[in-house]
Amino acid sequence: MLIDSHCHLDFPDFADELDAVLARARAAGVERMVTISTRVRRQSALLALSERFPDVYCSIGTHSHYAHEELDVTADELVRCSRAAKVVAIGEAGLDYHYDNSPREAQERGFRTHITAARETGLPLVIHSREADDDTARILEEEMGKGAFAAVLHCFTGGRELARRAVALGHFISFTGILTFKNSEALRAIAAGLPADRILVTNRLTWSKLQKSSPRLAAFRLKGWPNRRQQISFGCSPKCRLRRLRQWPRAHKGPRRRDDIEIHDSRLWFIGRRATAGFGLG
Repeated sequence: MLIDSHCHLDFPDFADELDAVLARARAAGVERMVTISTRVRRQSALLALSERFPDVYCSIGTHSHYAHEELDVTADELVRCSRAAKVVAIGEAGLDYHYDNSPREAQERGFRTHITAARETGLPLVIHSREADDDTARILEEEMGKGAFAAVLHCFTGGRELARRAVALGHFISFTGILTFKNSEALRAIAAGLPADRILVTNRLTWSKLQKSSPRLAAFRLKGWPNRRQQISFGCSPKCRLRRLRQWPRAHKGPRRRDDIEIHDSRLWFIGRRATAGFGLG
């Protein structure tokens, strides 16, 4: 079973072509989709989508960009909202020091609130962390001391130390097509050194259509093209092996064959048995 674990189907870009977007996903072999929440106050739109389409599920949470707008959201409210039948995750939440759209204290407060909700519900937490490695690791370790919770560091571009500390806590690390860029050798080295059962791949799918669809996160050979679900096959072929990341691109100046730059699908949290268990999508 192939599951798109991180999309944003409620974004206005899809208002006129949502049916077509979902049709393309199904044609590409995607059987389940999790549309990720960025604002709790807009949860009704996500719930409406999940109720309209049997193969669409959702999360509940406030993105770090909007943490200052939803400081009144409590862990109890997140827990209560998560009881909706098709809510399968908490988040995305975390720290973004690249844009700093919210004051950092607001981001940390919101992050901890979401961790509490993930702990209480047992649902996985989708973490957004950008240029905030030290504080992200510190908060995760402090909060784990209060009780265990499951999490994935989504769209990972951090350093080796954050990856090491997150994995030591039992969390997952998710990589995007950035992993295949020529200048991403350090990131590939991090991925190659992680336990295979802690790694996910993500295409950061359906952010939007055409130029707005996060082309910077697509795989190297597809960079600049829409990051749509048809690219999933470029990111999770069963032919590839993680160890090949260690040899690419040192031995090859150009992009390698498709099966050389992908990660084995049996190691993906959101694909197959681990997917159905992790998000309850069986």
